[in-house]
Amino acid sequence: MERIHPDVDRIVLSEEDIKGIVSRMGADITRDYEGKNPLLIAVLRGAVVFMGDVMRAIDCELGIDFMAVSSYGDGAKSSGVVRIVKDLDTKIEGRDVLIIEDILDSGLTLSYLMKNLSSRKPASLEVAAFLVKDVEGQRPAVKPRYVGAHVPDEFIVGYGLDFAERYRNLPYIGILKPEVYGK
Repeated sequence: MERIHPDVDRIVLSEEDIKGIVSRMGADITRDYEGKNPLLIAVLRGAVVFMGDVMRAIDCELGIDFMAVSSYGDGAKSSGVVRIVKDLDTKIEGRDVLIIEDILDSGLTLSYLMKNLSSRKPASLEVAAFLVKDVEGQRPAVKPRYVGAHVPDEFIVGYGLDFAERYRNLPYIGILKPEVYGK
């Protein structure tokens, strides 16, 4: 049994669950990109942990790059107004591109990013989302090609996901106690 951080209410995905998800997604991506050389793009910082694991689970040639974006909102929700803080170092024209996403909520920021990247004329542009947050009455603005798992509409931390730059190093996905983030 995993030791739960005192600020975490409960674990929704254990370390073993995550390993299984990463393995399954890596096999699916390997199958779909066989004989190609996709460019995996992680949006800093949350997706770094997932990117590191999933790229090792992919058994085909690939490249990696990173972007950093700043989205404006009330802190807990994104408004979809996005500013690119760090752009790609790699040209993507004619390249198969796979955005590696940690968690998909409204999808507004990702939708903006996909429009931006599409304008650069990649051969293909898809999304691999580790988590999709199930928000009642709302569908994300982007439909990922690959989905690791669905999680409840609560504050998720661990495995790269944070609150105020804390909890990224937890080896599991947990629900943060509401009193910690002031709900």
